Amino acid sequence: MPQGSSQHPHRVVLVVDENSNPFEMSCAIEIFGLRRPELGRELYDFRLCAAEPLTRMRDGFFTLTGVAGLEAAEEAQTLIVPNRPDTDVPRSPEVLDVVRRAHARGARLLGFCSGAFTIAEAGLLDGRRAACHWMWAQSFRTRFPLVHLEPDVLFVDDGDILTASGSASALDLGLHVVRRDHGAEIANHVSRRLVFAAHRDGGQRQFVERPVPDVPDESLAPLLAWAQERLGDPLAVADLAERAAVSPATLHRRFRTQLGTTPLAWLTGERVALACRLIERGEERLDVVAARSGLGTAANLRARLRRVTGLSPSEYRRRFGPSAVGPVGAGMPVGARDEAATPGPS
Repeated sequence: MPQGSSQHPHRVVLVVDENSNPFEMSCAIEIFGLRRPELGRELYDFRLCAAEPLTRMRDGFFTLTGVAGLEAAEEAQTLIVPNRPDTDVPRSPEVLDVVRRAHARGARLLGFCSGAFTIAEAGLLDGRRAACHWMWAQSFRTRFPLVHLEPDVLFVDDGDILTASGSASALDLGLHVVRRDHGAEIANHVSRRLVFAAHRDGGQRQFVERPVPDVPDESLAPLLAWAQERLGDPLAVADLAERAAVSPATLHRRFRTQLGTTPLAWLTGERVALACRLIERGEERLDVVAARSGLGTAANLRARLRRVTGLSPSEYRRRFGPSAVGPVGAGMPVGARDEAATPGPS
């Protein structure tokens, strides 16, 4: 896959099609298109393109003008394919041809929400994993039976093709791509600018319509903030339950309801993220990283880091440490994809 550099940032191109969703377009612009001078370098070279000079957006909210033609997509290193709510309407042949050519030359493909339909219609998802919105899961399976649809996750990273399940999960996938390209520290910076979690545990099952409980559970936010300040301490699920003044079983139910994951999986994920940040900031002593992040031992750190990122600590340091020249678009090894897209073990 092509790689960017500090002189030539990785080029991301978003194709806008008739009746595309404005929200996902805005997510892409926010994550990949904004300048971030505080970082001292450009992360991406972002462009919009469309097949027509006037593109009517979803439900006629507005008409997009003044963007490049589809020829701009021919230079994309990452191509964000069109998504739109009328999933049964075929995409235009010229748009599908652009997607196929991008994939053939090694570009990375991203599909937000119904974008998986575009990639599947181009014939590029057969035998591969994908995510789409739960409302369209059955329709997707019927039309594309050879695709391994994962209906409960927020997004799927299948190497050079990545798909997000819904509108807001475009942010989850976008931040995952930033983390994959530039490391956890920069992804956290971008997420802080967004005021959005750098990594949301759980899957879209938590967002499927369900009856509202008579007495809603209290927010977990204060407990999560308290625990994040104490990751290096010997915290266990029982400690979290005691802090929340509930039983471990009640805490487990609240985590499942509000985050779609378990307390232990959340705690482990936060500790791995902290370990990544410590390595990126220059800490080379694995026992220190393990202790400060709450992972305990260097052996556990190695195992957890490899499971989440596919990299050993030394490999992670070379890619994202202070002296690294970030290989944008280098890609996450196959073994790390499942862990990046789905919750950890309970």
